[in-house]
Amino acid sequence: MDFILKGMAQGLIWALLALGVFISYRILDFADLSCEGTITLGASLASMLLTKGANPVLAILLSFAAGCVAGALTGFLHTKLKIPPILSGILTMTALFSVNLHIMGSANLQLNSVKTLYTSLTAALSINKTYLSLIIGTLVCLAVMGALYWFFGTELGASIRATGINERMCRAQGIDTDMTKIIGLALSNGLIALSGAFICQYQGYSNINLGVGSIVIGLASIIIGEAIFSKAKNFFLTLTGIVVGAVIYRVVIAVVLYFDMPTEDVKIMTAFVVVAALFITKYANKLGKRHHILGATGQAPANEARSDAAVREKGGNTDE
Repeated sequence: MDFILKGMAQGLIWALLALGVFISYRILDFADLSCEGTITLGASLASMLLTKGANPVLAILLSFAAGCVAGALTGFLHTKLKIPPILSGILTMTALFSVNLHIMGSANLQLNSVKTLYTSLTAALSINKTYLSLIIGTLVCLAVMGALYWFFGTELGASIRATGINERMCRAQGIDTDMTKIIGLALSNGLIALSGAFICQYQGYSNINLGVGSIVIGLASIIIGEAIFSKAKNFFLTLTGIVVGAVIYRVVIAVVLYFDMPTEDVKIMTAFVVVAALFITKYANKLGKRHHILGATGQAPANEARSDAAVREKGGNTDE
């Protein structure tokens, strides 16, 4: 059971990444690929600050601010220089690779003898690191979800959501869509960098390749969460689904590793989980729509009814 609890603890940390990806991909409808560079930025900056003796909480906050700057840069490249969304994210991600190397001074930065948030609280509270990680992760996720729920209910937050739905209509209503995109991407990448700052303190090191595949992890968490909370109409429940999706994803990976799957096959397992979640989501939506139609009319849709009638005329079996 300990490996499941560790998977849940890691899932709560990675949920911050998933929430950030949700803002860019779902709310803004912006294919931002700078995620892989931003999460490493948060981890590398926090690690460097911790080795210099900085307060762990201060290191986390500064990592969030650095992520916001990186996200704003992506938004600037797209809105002001008219570079396509995908290319804007790639350019930022590419630039951040060099920036992260300069920050850490090497490809790997260890925190073995450094005072981190987890080591400090573990010693002060005399509590198991896994349980402490679960408590911290839960509290941080609840705080971030509450802040996002409040923010996207404000006029600015509603403008950002409206920009992702219909940008032309927003401009017709006098909304500065360039600014809403920049703010939305800044918030998105700030949360992603925040996740990186927690990850490096949890695992005790920062690596230049930390962000490889992180965008898939974020999307997988979103897809799994949407599959479970497919009928959620409340924004807070949608955010909850993303956090739950991230936890489930990490638990699945933890189970796979527990049964000695080679680490080089983890990416294949990741792809399988995403494909399975996409299939289940699509099938569940299709089945739910069919049940809704049957419940409202008491009969199958017209096109399916005609198809069944044609099969019966030919002497076929409609149950196939």
